[in-house]
Amino acid sequence: MSAETLEFQAEARQLLQLMVHSIYSNKDIFLRELISNSSDALDKLRLAALADGLEADTSDLHIDLEVDKEARTLTVRDNGIGMTRDEVVELIGTIAKSGTAELLRQVRESNDAKELIGQFGVGFYSTFMVADRVTLVSRKAGTDHGTRWESAGEGSYTIDTEADAPVGTAVTVHLRPADEEDALYDYTDEWKIKSIVKRYSDFISFPIRMGEETLNSMKALWARPRAEVSDDEYKEFYRHISHDWTDPLEIINLKAEGTFEYEALLFIPSRAPHDLFQRDGRAGLQLYVKRVFIADDSRELMPDYLRFVKGVVDAADLSLNISREILQQDRHIQMIRRRLVKKVLSTIRDMMTAAPEKYATFWREFGRAVKEGLLGDSDNQKAILDIATFASTAGTEPTTLAGYVERMKEGQEEIYYLTGESRAQVENSPHMEAFTAQGYEVLLLTDPVDEIWVEAVPEYDGRKLQSIARGSVDLPKNDDEEKPTEGFDPLLGFLKSALAEQVKEVRLSHRLTTSPACLVGDTDDMTPTLEKMYRAMGQEVPRVKRILELNPTHPLVTGLRTAHEQHADDPALTETAELLYGTALLAEGGDLDNPARFAKLLADRLSRTL
Repeated sequence: MSAETLEFQAEARQLLQLMVHSIYSNKDIFLRELISNSSDALDKLRLAALADGLEADTSDLHIDLEVDKEARTLTVRDNGIGMTRDEVVELIGTIAKSGTAELLRQVRESNDAKELIGQFGVGFYSTFMVADRVTLVSRKAGTDHGTRWESAGEGSYTIDTEADAPVGTAVTVHLRPADEEDALYDYTDEWKIKSIVKRYSDFISFPIRMGEETLNSMKALWARPRAEVSDDEYKEFYRHISHDWTDPLEIINLKAEGTFEYEALLFIPSRAPHDLFQRDGRAGLQLYVKRVFIADDSRELMPDYLRFVKGVVDAADLSLNISREILQQDRHIQMIRRRLVKKVLSTIRDMMTAAPEKYATFWREFGRAVKEGLLGDSDNQKAILDIATFASTAGTEPTTLAGYVERMKEGQEEIYYLTGESRAQVENSPHMEAFTAQGYEVLLLTDPVDEIWVEAVPEYDGRKLQSIARGSVDLPKNDDEEKPTEGFDPLLGFLKSALAEQVKEVRLSHRLTTSPACLVGDTDDMTPTLEKMYRAMGQEVPRVKRILELNPTHPLVTGLRTAHEQHADDPALTETAELLYGTALLAEGGDLDNPARFAKLLADRLSRTL
C-alpha cells in the first residue's frame, strides 16, 4: 500500500492543541508515556508467545533510548509486539477518529477539562509538547513488513510502508530547542534522561538501556514474595521512598487478584514526620500503574488520619486521565482504599497483642492522628476504637476501652471521661473528686482532637461515653454521706442573680468532696475548650453559659449561706460570689474574663484578714 497523507479534522487539531498546552503540567512526562507504551508492547509479546504460541524471540526483551545530539532527536525503541498498519491508524491515529467535535464541546463546557480525559488513550501525543515532529516505525510480530507514521501535530499525518523495519516499535522525537523559561529542557542531555527514568520508570520489569548502560533497577520489591526479600532490602527501600533515616516500625504486604489486580507494600514509620499536623503535609503513598510511577502524594488511596503510612500501591489498571496525573473517582479506587485501611488497622490491632512495645511507640507517635478517623470514617469507627488507648485514673499505663469496660464497677452503666490540656490538670480537677473518692475509673483525654471525637462517638460496646464535667452525676451515695440540702434556696437564688452574666444556673453538687464549687455544662452544651478552638480558627460561636455547682458541706459555702441569711444586702457578698466563680474557673484550667479585677478583689479580701 502506498503512502497516504490524512488530514486531521478541525476539531481534532484544536483538541490536540488543548492536550499539548493545557493538560500536561510537566513536559518530562512524554518520556514516561513512551516507555510505558513500550513496556506494554513487551508484555503483550511475551503473553502472545506463551498463551497463543506466537513464534517470537523473547530472550532479550528490552527498551533502548537513543540520542542524537547533532540531529536533536530522542528515540525510544522496543522489540515488543509491534503494530500493523491498521493498528497504527486505530491506536496512534485515535485522535483523528469521528466524534471529536462532541468531545471538544464537552471540554469547552467543562469547568475542568481534565475530568473528561481518560476516555481515549492518547498519551503518545504528549510528545508534541517537546517535538517539532514525531516519527513512528512499527512492525507487528509475525508479519513481514512495517509501517511508518509521521506528523508535526498540526494539520495532517502521513502513513507509509516500511519494508525493512525490525519487529517492535521505535518512536523518534525531533526535539524543539530547549527553553528553560517554558520548562522545556534539553532532552538530549543524558543526565536529564537518566533522572526521568529513575523517577518514573525505575521499576519497569524490562531493562531500559542507553548504550551499554541499564538505567532502571527493575527491583519492584512489592512484586516479590516476602520470603524472597531481606529485611535490609525492605529498610533500604523504605528509606528511599520516605527520606527517613530510621527503620520502619512495621511492614505490610498486600496483593489482590481477580477481576481487579493490585499490589501494595506499606510501611508504618517508627516516628512521626515533622509535618504530620501541618495542613500542607505530604501524604505517604506512591501510586504506580504497571510499575510506572504516577504520583507520590496519592491522597485518594488512604484517608487523612492514616497519612503517615508510607509505601507503594501498584495497580494493573486504573481510570487515569490522559496525563496520568488525576485519578478518576471510581469503584476501583474506593475498593483499594477500603482494603488498605482495613489491612493497616488490623495490623495495628495485631501489634497490640503480639508486640506491645511496638504498639506503644506507634500510639505515642501517631495516636493523635488516628483518632481523627473517629470523626470522618464511620465504617471503621469501631476498629479505630479497638486499637485506641487512653490515659486513665486506673494507673500510669494507657488502657483500651475494652479494658475499661472489663473493670467497670457493678451497676456502672457509663464510660466516664474528662477532657483537658494535661494529665495533671485533669487529675486535679474538682470534677474528679467524687469519682476518686468512690473509686470510679475516669479516662483522661488531653489531645485537642479528644474534644471533638467524643461528640461523634456516642457509645462503645453498648456503654455510653459520659463526660463527668457535663450533665448531672448519678453516683451511688451512702446514707452516712448524704449531704444537707435544706436552707440553700435563698443563697442559690442570690448567686444566680449576682452571676447572671457568667452562669445560667446555680445548684448543689454531688460531685464535689473537697472543693467549694465547680462549673459544669449541660449535656448538649459545647465545652469551653471546643468553644475556644472554634474562636481560634476565626469562627464566631455564641458564648455558652455553664452551671455553677456548690459543695453544701464546704465551710466557704456554709459560711456564705449564713452571711447571706444575716446580711443579704451586703455588697461584699457580690464580690464573694465573683471570687467563688473565679476560683471554680481557675480550678478547671479556665481563663478569667477579667484577671485584673479578680486579682484586686482577692488582694482586698486577703488584706482584711491580716
